[in-house]
Order: sequence, then C-alpha cells, then structure tokens
Amino acid sequence: MMRIAALQMQSACGDVCANLARIERAAADAAKGGAALLITPELCVTGYGAGEAIRNLAEPADGDVIHALQAISRATGIALIAGFAERAGADIYNSAAFVNGDAPAAIYRKSHLYGDYERSLFKPAKPANCIVGMGGLKLGILICYDVEFPENVRRLALGGADMVLVPTALPAGPSGTFIANHMIQVRAFENQIFVAYVNHAGADERFTFAGLSRIAAPDGSLLAVGDNAGETLMFADVDPAAFAASIDDNTYLRDLGSA
Repeated sequence: MMRIAALQMQSACGDVCANLARIERAAADAAKGGAALLITPELCVTGYGAGEAIRNLAEPADGDVIHALQAISRATGIALIAGFAERAGADIYNSAAFVNGDAPAAIYRKSHLYGDYERSLFKPAKPANCIVGMGGLKLGILICYDVEFPENVRRLALGGADMVLVPTALPAGPSGTFIANHMIQVRAFENQIFVAYVNHAGADERFTFAGLSRIAAPDGSLLAVGDNAGETLMFADVDPAAFAASIDDNTYLRDLGSA
C-alpha cells in the first residue's frame, strides 16, 4: 500500500519561483500526512495560462526546474510529479516530471494537445508509455486531454501500470464537470487500475478551472475528491489488494484477446 497526496493548486502565471515554493510547502504537508508521493497539476510550474511567456520559461529536462524539484523531494523525503514546459532544442513540450530524490527524473510529454492555445505553444509527442516503479507499484503518467482517449489508459494498463497519474488543467463548464464526475471513474473501472486526476484551482489570466480533482479506484469508487472552489490537499491510500475482488470479477484486460 502507498499513500499519495494530490494538490489541487492555484498557480501564479509566469512566476516559477512562487509556484515552486507552493509545491515545496505542499510536499512538506504531504510528508507530514504520511504520503510517499505528491501529484500537482499540468504546467503548474509556469501556470497553465501564462501564454507566450511559456516560451521563455521552458527549460530542458535537466534544467533548474528539475533540480529544484529534486531538492524539494530530497528535503521532504517524498516523490513528486509536476507539470512544466520542457525545451528540447527548438521544440517545446507540455511535460510532466516525476522526481524521487537524486534519481534521474522521468519525463512524460503530452501527446494529445487540446485546442488552439496548446497547439500554438507546444509540439505534440508521439503516444508512449511512461511507467515508473515506486513502493512496489507501477505508475503510468498522462497529461489532461490524454486521459480522455481510452487507448492511452488501456496501453498503460496493458503495460502493467497499477495507477495512472494525470496532472490536468480542466476548464470549468459542462464538459469539464462530466469528465471529472464520470470519465475518470470509468477509466479506472474499465482498466481495473487507480487513476489520480489532479487539476488547477481558481482562475488565471486566461482560464477558469473546474477544480474537481479525483482519485478513483479500480471498482470505480472515489478515494479522494476535490471541490470546485479552491486549493485543497487530498490524500488517498492506494492498495491494489483491497480491490482484488473487483480485479478478479472484471477481467477486461485478460479477456481482450478472447473476442
């Protein structure tokens, strides 16, 4: 079993130092609450709505942002996943970094960009499995819109992931509410895995966010729920053995090849 924490966070657009400080405070609180891992939202390091400033704030996968996250991880004793803008040569990716102390960071690049805003700033990556091991569990990573394509979650599940971590920037509105209230639980149930979907809170210069972060279990139940009002730090205990009956009864992955 592993306890995880999720920060439904209000980022400061364009203020990397302020956002890293907020992550550091949350990591300390998460550690005090017994968590081994803290998940934060999509592009939380730069602010999702920072616009063209993201180009100047983008950093390589071995840059100062990653080093700062590793320092936070070392100081608090927990692993982190955080969304940042990654520069790779002339390209900029909407990325998420998994850091665990001094170990090399695992970087996932978003494959399905949402809307003209993201497409104007980022290059889409090819769909790929990013799975890291921690505490006896295999953790897959997606970003926001990626999880709305069932093929992405199914690919990670077939790759052995026990849980999918999804930093997101879900906007407020009917579609966002439906995704949070229904789709995330379905993704967990149809793959018999855990899904941690962690959103921004409040609003920035360009977007108003839904909040509504969710941590869903293999049986479709919710282990933690964020409201739509503001920042919150949520905790959940991830224990596949506690859902053995659901995993045994709903054999979707085993039965794929029998049709």
